[in-house]
Amino acid sequence: MNRTTLSLIAGAGALAAVTGFAALSAPGAAGEDTAKAAARLPVQRTSLLCPQPSTSDIADTAYTSFTPVSKGTSAGGKAELQVASEQSADASGGKKDGKKAGKPVVQPKDPGKPSTGDSSGADAPALVGTAEGRFAPGWTVQETTEVAAGTGRGLLGTNCTAPDTEFWFPGASTAEDRSDYVHLTNPDDSAAVVDIELYGKDGTLKSTVGDGITVQPHSSEPILLNTLTDAPQTNLTVHVKVRSGRVGAAVQALDDKLGGDWLAASTDPAGSLVMPGIPKDATSVRLVAFVPGDTDADLKVRLASPSGAITPAGNETVHVKAGMTAAVDLGDVTRGEAGSLVLTPTDRPVPVVAALRVVRGKGDQQETAFIPATGPVSARASVADNSAKGTTLALAAPGGQAQVKVTASAGSEGGTAVSKTFTIKGGTTQNVAAPVPSGLKGTYALTVERISGGPVYASRMLASTQDGVPGFTVQTLPDDRGTVSVPEAEQDLSALLKQ
Repeated sequence: MNRTTLSLIAGAGALAAVTGFAALSAPGAAGEDTAKAAARLPVQRTSLLCPQPSTSDIADTAYTSFTPVSKGTSAGGKAELQVASEQSADASGGKKDGKKAGKPVVQPKDPGKPSTGDSSGADAPALVGTAEGRFAPGWTVQETTEVAAGTGRGLLGTNCTAPDTEFWFPGASTAEDRSDYVHLTNPDDSAAVVDIELYGKDGTLKSTVGDGITVQPHSSEPILLNTLTDAPQTNLTVHVKVRSGRVGAAVQALDDKLGGDWLAASTDPAGSLVMPGIPKDATSVRLVAFVPGDTDADLKVRLASPSGAITPAGNETVHVKAGMTAAVDLGDVTRGEAGSLVLTPTDRPVPVVAALRVVRGKGDQQETAFIPATGPVSARASVADNSAKGTTLALAAPGGQAQVKVTASAGSEGGTAVSKTFTIKGGTTQNVAAPVPSGLKGTYALTVERISGGPVYASRMLASTQDGVPGFTVQTLPDDRGTVSVPEAEQDLSALLKQ
């Protein structure tokens, strides 16, 4: 064979290796229609990044890893969370520059059962996680931190995020009583270059410090927003844009009086948005929205309550000017009932990002959490680190009625999985009585699957009380994207005969 033929064979082999799942089949008989829909098959590799949990000496952090059982996965694979600076594996699995990885913080043994790890104090590092094979589809890791006192005290929680190249964070602040940090974590072997843009009520905040931030390989950088601008802003939108490489990003919002929590990125800009699971006892809810484009947005504001859609009195609509952050205080909008905020265009749709700042408690016993706009559970989503008490699962069906299956996994230290099916009426939000594993020991994961009907949005609240302060944190459940569409390929041996 000549070099051309060898190159073609090598190229075909490389393509098959990359796709991994493309089925090579002989061409059909003459006249036979061989076109088939792309198959949906389990992903083979997932990466997650966990930010440095706290700078408090009295912080206690729990990590919980979980992969739901998926059909069609291979028998092998593994998952582990390690300190970011110890992640230096090359493509063949070896270690570069003589580095030796330390013992993983978390190393799951089997899908379907949570695995846990912990850290304490101000020196707990950022973590980089990788799951392969049967551990990859739907892999989720929860980072939950308890801080008993000081700025940002309370319960802080976040789902560790996948690396990406762009993030939007409406709801951040550089006000005097806030200390907000953007945490950037680079999982790769080359440096990442990142721009951080800030948008306030009057538009872009001038800053040269946020341009061209270098995040070294296998490292994490917390950037204090107050160092990027001299203009204090109560309500900010943070735009993280990666020039080269990729990072994981999250905002840690710490308040001197109102506790703190992690602000996860809003879903991609869209004309309609849903923020599910406002606690029924919320004493204050603030909507923060931003239009990335050049056209103003006019949005209808609705609350999907247990009884149906409600329009908040005095806040029927919100006008968001292009390039400017808008904030609307909705007060105790839920009035003792579960709710989800739904934004829809009054006329033509304009892409928007948004998030809610939610406060529970009164006086000096208040705590804060954030609910960013999120995507629907198209097929399945999971959330870990649940306990028999203190977990609230909210399911919203802002469109038509939907049927949802909720599965409580086995416990991290014992217990048997249990499932329940719920019907959520269109236009409503329900705090459902989520199942708890029989014989539970330790913590467990919840997996939400949409069986039929309209779009479903979900969130989970964890709550605990320390010294009378109602600590809580809310995580949304976007679809886990545990499967990928893989087109069917056919043999074309004629390519090998071409010079």
